[in-house]
Amino acid sequence: MQKELQIRVLPEVAGEAQKLHQYLIQKEGLAEDDLRHVEVLRRSIDARARQAYYNLKVRLYIGEDYEPEEITLPYYPNVSNAEEVIIIGAGPAGLFAALELLEQGLKPVIIERGKNAKDRIQDLKGINVKHEVNEDSNYCFGEGGAGTYSDGKLYTRSKKRGDVQKVLELLVGFGAVKNILVEAHPHIGTNKLPKIIANMRECILQHGGEIHFNTRVTDLITDSSSIKGVVAQDSTTFKASSVILATGHSARDIFELLHRKGIEIELKPLAVGVRVEHPQALIDSIQYNCETRGDYLPPAAYTIAKQAGDRGVYSFCMCPGGVIAPCATSPGEIVTNGWSSSRRARGTANSGIVVELKPEDFKPFEKYGSLAAMEFQKSIEQKAWAEGGKTQTAPAQRLKDFVEGKVSADLPNTSYAPGITSVELGSVLPDFIHKSLKRGFIEFNKSMRGYLTNDAVVHAPETRTSSPVKIPRDPETLEHVQIKGLYPCGEGAGYAGGIVSAAMDGMKCAKRIRLKTKPPYKE
Repeated sequence: MQKELQIRVLPEVAGEAQKLHQYLIQKEGLAEDDLRHVEVLRRSIDARARQAYYNLKVRLYIGEDYEPEEITLPYYPNVSNAEEVIIIGAGPAGLFAALELLEQGLKPVIIERGKNAKDRIQDLKGINVKHEVNEDSNYCFGEGGAGTYSDGKLYTRSKKRGDVQKVLELLVGFGAVKNILVEAHPHIGTNKLPKIIANMRECILQHGGEIHFNTRVTDLITDSSSIKGVVAQDSTTFKASSVILATGHSARDIFELLHRKGIEIELKPLAVGVRVEHPQALIDSIQYNCETRGDYLPPAAYTIAKQAGDRGVYSFCMCPGGVIAPCATSPGEIVTNGWSSSRRARGTANSGIVVELKPEDFKPFEKYGSLAAMEFQKSIEQKAWAEGGKTQTAPAQRLKDFVEGKVSADLPNTSYAPGITSVELGSVLPDFIHKSLKRGFIEFNKSMRGYLTNDAVVHAPETRTSSPVKIPRDPETLEHVQIKGLYPCGEGAGYAGGIVSAAMDGMKCAKRIRLKTKPPYKE
């Protein structure tokens, strides 16, 4: 017999299989030998009270042996001779679109401006150590996109847009730990993602797909209303009647290309702010109401949102036990983001703290039309670079000093490898963002006592929260409203926000292409 239960237990019970086993025997009044196995189906932490608990959904195997289900990959045919579909970008949207195309019997041809995951490492060292930005290979561009080297958080609110479970099971099939199927806020870790991404690449290639690295798209081939293919920087032409545009939120040259060619794009307000780093032990003490986090609790995260006047101020991409990374995609700019390894073992916690923007905020840049938000974003990044000393050294300020408008006399060590320099950040951020952040931090401290401290450091800026444009598509066919066969996809097109939602959107576009083409294929 199998029985499912929802239970609430102490961390030490949730953390030790034998203790959980004994707890359930007593709770259900079972004989010792009757409970053959306890399978945890769902796990989340409730730290709202002074004592933290785990909420578990479990399945009991009573008088019945447990046979674990193996997660297997779908059947992928050989598509070497099938109709080709071009995918621009090998981020989550592009890779999952490619896998779905394989499953549907179509041949994915991925064109990626950056390098494979392994080769990207040298360029990441270049920006961290030498302050050199490779415009095609960095934290945002290359195999796996921004997700590969920026954490691997898999939580999404976009569950109505696609098959979350399939995305997670594919990740497990390609090497992720099974725990991501259980945790309420699953996470893979930057240290483990490259291998998973490489396994996806090998699968695509083994089944007849193509991947072209170090190949930047410079033009789209169109007639009056349809896509015909793309042109790369070396004048190589790739032809296809279906093109998935999955370039990510930082592909400014693609946004400019669309704008220049008169292909419709729309301004999209985003959120802009800073990245704040606290000692992880402080966040633990605030969130878990304890002096020292116990062995059975993970490094604490936080999610917080407050109203500062007429604007929302909220946390974004919080990284417990994590690192702040330099994520510029061009020389002459500074961009910060965060990531964690699978163990989240670093002594610091960081989070983007950002202010919601409105269409009217971009009026000073209205001459750029639909690219106004992008130019606004760019202006802050360039100012940060200038204030930081025209290197990747980030302008920074202790948190309490930031709120009080003081230049910090000194700065502690932080996880941001290129280094930080003391700057009053009102000289970097637009005045309305600066003031909103100050109010927001004061409000944060009312809910998280001890958050507003000079032990925390503010790094500027956090500007790549989402795409600054939306590329409009028909809600039914998913094709661009103007160019048939062009499928704007994922975060860069304004239809996703993170690994899982981008993956689901890639799969959705691939399925829609299959409905249109319905090609035969031969193995």
